[in-house]
Amino acid sequence: MGAWDPSLIFVMAGAVIVGLGGFYIANQRTTTFFGSALHLPARRDINKPLIIGSLIFGAGWGIAGFCPGPAIVALGAGHLKAAVFLLAMLVGMEICERFFSPNKKPV
Repeated sequence: MGAWDPSLIFVMAGAVIVGLGGFYIANQRTTTFFGSALHLPARRDINKPLIIGSLIFGAGWGIAGFCPGPAIVALGAGHLKAAVFLLAMLVGMEICERFFSPNKKPV
């Protein structure tokens, strides 16, 4: 296992700056760039499902070493570990949708 790379701070800072800019623009608009209605989340509370989901996401990322976007790129590069991660992610999403979603699918 390699040493921690502090340059990742700059990656995160860049992502936060881009995100803040995007949210600022979105809050100024009422329609999307293609003209349809813009629907932004109204809830801002931090609840138990959000915390549990965040912990599961972080644990999966830490164990596998992937988050969803880069896993797709790694899959395209032929990494078997990425295929296992993506399969587990899809199974987890289906389980969550079936058993924990307010709009449960019939089993």
